[in-house]
Amino acid sequence: MSTSSSPGARRGAAPDAGTLVAGPSPGVVSLLRQGITDLATRLHLIRYLVGAELKRTHANTAAGTLWWILDPILQMGVYWVLVAVIFQRNTPDILLFLFVGILPWKWFATTLAETSTSITSRQGLIRQLQFPKIVLPAAATAAGTVSFVFGFVALALLYLLYPQRLSWWILALPIVAAVQFVFTLALGILLAALNTFFRDVQNVLRHVTRLWMYLSPVLYSLDQLEGQDTARQVLGLNPMAWILTGYRRALYGTETSTHGVMPDWLPLFGVLGISVLLLGVAIILFKRVEPSFARILA
Repeated sequence: MSTSSSPGARRGAAPDAGTLVAGPSPGVVSLLRQGITDLATRLHLIRYLVGAELKRTHANTAAGTLWWILDPILQMGVYWVLVAVIFQRNTPDILLFLFVGILPWKWFATTLAETSTSITSRQGLIRQLQFPKIVLPAAATAAGTVSFVFGFVALALLYLLYPQRLSWWILALPIVAAVQFVFTLALGILLAALNTFFRDVQNVLRHVTRLWMYLSPVLYSLDQLEGQDTARQVLGLNPMAWILTGYRRALYGTETSTHGVMPDWLPLFGVLGISVLLLGVAIILFKRVEPSFARILA
């Protein structure tokens, strides 16, 4: 006999830890298989939700698309004043140097913000329809990726100023972006589940991502930390450090090169392996708590 009819469940109260694990629950392998199946068999629904998300954020309108092109350029201008004018750092082709860090970071931070509220912002849909809720953070991540692509229009314009920086290694861009996508999707699914139970997650996330940015090589490069072994070792624990370094090497180069060079594949694939494991954990956790969403959001 299932224990889902416990007193707390009959009263419609938010489940405690005991309620979440009460009754016979699927094993982790079953939960992982179910989550992957939900994503693989609901691609049409994900595409629909991506379109709805783009409409909601106006990314498919002229103004919305233009903003994804202008916003990283404006951020680049602000940080240029900080880095080049105030701190007087003499970095070659500094506008491109800053842009290739700012653009993927904007994708990362914006997507995490959207995925963290992907469940709580769809309360009406969740209460009315039965569907695998894991498609919501997946769709938010995919929508952020579509918006990210628009930013490459601005990158193309920058290459008109620095054509010598363009190299065949720009073709490695989809590989680096794929690593970031898996990492972002894993974090997004985790945050979506946690924010459903603890609404402060979305508020804390804004401050965490701001601090995370300064701990990542967005405005600087790992090459500029030569001789600072402790700082490099600490940053080496940050997956985004290697992802951003991969972008910068392919799209800009290094402090000693005049064009894009081969990304450092070993740490990038290391981040990919960690991201795949994290994605598996995220799917298992999400599927474990998913049955409680409708009750908590009621």
